[in-house]
Amino acid sequence: MGAAVWAAMAWLVAGGNRRAPYRGVLKNNTWLHNRAATLNLRRLINLGLTHTWTLAPATT
Repeated sequence: MGAAVWAAMAWLVAGGNRRAPYRGVLKNNTWLHNRAATLNLRRLINLGLTHTWTLAPATT
């Protein structure tokens, strides 16, 4: 694996997040997606994201 992949994995498991926090695939999958989105947003903010974003209501 390349250095970028190892760095991304290090970010995901930082802070005691080495194990799945829930029992069941669905809850852990949701947790993983939220964790990755949070890390991506934090990285964008640190890189200088200045646009004010709003969330659109969910459509069903």
